[in-house]
Amino acid sequence: MRVLVTGSDGFIGSHLTEELVKKGYQVKAFVYYNSFNNWGWLDTLPKGIMENVDVFQGDIRDPNGVEQAMKGVDAVFHLAALIAIPFSYHSPDTYVDTNIKGTLNVLQAARKLETKRVIVTSTSEVYGTAQYVPIDEKHPFQGQSPYSATKIGADRLAESFYRSFGLPVTIVRPFNTYGPRQSARAVIPTIITQLLAGKTEIKLGSLTPTRDFNYVKDTVNGFISIYESDKTIGEEINIATQKEISIGQLAEELIRQINLNAAVVCDEERLRPEKSEVNRLLGCNEKIMRLTDWKPQYSLEEGLKHTIEFLKGNLDKYKTDIYNI
Repeated sequence: MRVLVTGSDGFIGSHLTEELVKKGYQVKAFVYYNSFNNWGWLDTLPKGIMENVDVFQGDIRDPNGVEQAMKGVDAVFHLAALIAIPFSYHSPDTYVDTNIKGTLNVLQAARKLETKRVIVTSTSEVYGTAQYVPIDEKHPFQGQSPYSATKIGADRLAESFYRSFGLPVTIVRPFNTYGPRQSARAVIPTIITQLLAGKTEIKLGSLTPTRDFNYVKDTVNGFISIYESDKTIGEEINIATQKEISIGQLAEELIRQINLNAAVVCDEERLRPEKSEVNRLLGCNEKIMRLTDWKPQYSLEEGLKHTIEFLKGNLDKYKTDIYNI
């Protein structure tokens, strides 16, 4: 099968591209065009992997480029998106253009080209603070940030194309993913890079919210398992461990592993507006385990260990002295 991965130059997308190649898929990688010919994290993949990847440079906001990229592929894994919540507070227009219009471009092209499978990436942020736990796919949606609102909009567009035109869409909803190659706008690399840089005051926002953390290899295998099952067409499916940890507890664990002399301080700049903070995310994974053969393979402790090792060798790629949004 020949598949396209949008957002392949990013964190999860690069891992997905790599794993698809290893599994024998013919992979076309859609990367964000820039004049430096920078392919993001794909530039760090082994030569043996990249020799089997067809790179297409474009912009997910451009319908013509998206259609050109999707010609000749059997399936598309649509991951391209703007994801940083703080940046969405002051630049919501770009999130509408990228997350909603970009998804529409993929859906329109898939309908025209009769693409056999369309995998649309959602986020656990669409649920907002849990109204009950574990959060299953029937949980109400709540747009607590412009980012989450645009992802809700993209999801509902995807659903409408399945219901209106019979497009073989699946909405994949990973809970918080972490691991090698993640940017410092996310909490785990934020903590680890500060600790590895020798800082003893670790700046964070609120410490009380809880999250359900997926190691990136588990997330990627979830995508592939969902794609390889015909039972998942027309469904919305969580990828979750069904375990939660608070940000404060997470920071304590990383301090224990890296530098016992460090302590956490609250940085007001990093606090979300009160009504925007998602206070609890704990996902239900019953549906994915019922419809596929997926189950999480990595414990949080094991995943953190791999992430620390990666960041030790790549600390020069991270700006530890600023708040990365």
